[in-house]
Amino acid sequence: MPSFRAHAQARLEFCLFLSYSQGGSYGKVVSHVIIGLKTVKGAKQLKLDPTIYDSLQKEKVSPGDVIYIEASSGAVKRVGRCDAYATEFDLEAEEYVPLPKGDVHKKKEIVQDVTLHDLDSANAKPQGGADIMSVMGQMLKPKKTEVTDKLRQEINKVVNRYIDQGVAELVPGVLFVDEVHMLDIECFTYLNRALESALAPIVIFATNRGLCSIRGTDMVSPHGLPVDLLDRLVIIRTLPYTPQEMVQILALRAQVESIGIDEESLAFLGEVGDRTSLRHGVQLLTPSMMLARTNGRDEISRGDLDEVDSLFHDAKFSARLLAEQADKYIS
Repeated sequence: MPSFRAHAQARLEFCLFLSYSQGGSYGKVVSHVIIGLKTVKGAKQLKLDPTIYDSLQKEKVSPGDVIYIEASSGAVKRVGRCDAYATEFDLEAEEYVPLPKGDVHKKKEIVQDVTLHDLDSANAKPQGGADIMSVMGQMLKPKKTEVTDKLRQEINKVVNRYIDQGVAELVPGVLFVDEVHMLDIECFTYLNRALESALAPIVIFATNRGLCSIRGTDMVSPHGLPVDLLDRLVIIRTLPYTPQEMVQILALRAQVESIGIDEESLAFLGEVGDRTSLRHGVQLLTPSMMLARTNGRDEISRGDLDEVDSLFHDAKFSARLLAEQADKYIS
């Protein structure tokens, strides 16, 4: 979200003005700060709020430093020591910077990436008082405020106004939802309405289901999605992996996991993946490597894969076995 903010960057000279505190108590407080800022083009004196003095103290600013003051927030940033004082000491651990060449007052474009969720969360936090009891109460008993639809609508109005004014630019995000058939009808209703917003992200759904019921209802629909939501989507055509592609994927996975396997074993594992599934073929890599190391070898052989393939079944084989031997199980 880009914005233009006035700031001052120059060499510093300042004077501190004190006044007696009110209420009859003893002591002095800072009433205001006079700061002299100097650049190559000129100099200017500014009368600043006493809260700026706290920022100056935190940055450990002293006369002769090059500083940056943001006009909108009063934030102070110490850039370094002016190089005019470079000969002040023979040896010191100080970073010297040149005297700024521009004007004392400048405009700087600040680009900040902010998500809508960040804005919702920031505005949902309760803002307590500045007194000590309010601060202690927030620390000891933090409150959790829900991000309501009303708050989201107000944030959307502000963001849309910034976009119309050219202050902000909308960069659509990407929402990837895997196993989308696990969502219920209430989630689909919310997504269907959210996709109509101009601020909606690019949504990608992934599922491996065919015709199945929508969770929370008795309706059967393609991929477990409501028909009206499915009508809004562009369905990507996918093709099953070929045995050669499976061998390449399994080889990459073995390389990532530092598993040694010869070409013959890799080809056989590709056949297993083609017969069952690629996921099952990948899952056989780890027990095969453990079996090879138990036998004193650092590389998977064809015999290791044969033994592991006989020990572990894939989901399709297990389901078929249960259907054939249903009378042997408790149901």
